[in-house]
Amino acid sequence: MIYSLDKLNELADGDEEFINSVVSVFLDEVPEDLSLLEIAIAKKDYPAIYQLAHKIKPNVDLLGMEQTRAAALEIENLGKKENTATEIDAIFPTLKKDIHQVVAELKKDFNL
Repeated sequence: MIYSLDKLNELADGDEEFINSVVSVFLDEVPEDLSLLEIAIAKKDYPAIYQLAHKIKPNVDLLGMEQTRAAALEIENLGKKENTATEIDAIFPTLKKDIHQVVAELKKDFNL
């Protein structure tokens, strides 16, 4: 398991509906944002890369995905500059693999 509900449980303060809502939003938005990020990377659209990585970062952070958050932050920072495609290409597969793994785990763990 590469995610943790510790931060989310602390925020939710026992509110199961809140936790389920955050998980649902994650499952709805993050895979779509990841696909858009992959397209932006292919197009070398640095403003979009920055924006999408910035949007993904808090979602993975809420689920305690520290390695994934670090990858999103690094891509976000690289998206602020031009000609960083090689560095982004090196980091993106880890981000993608982690998110796909967590999506599968969340669907299984929450029976979705």
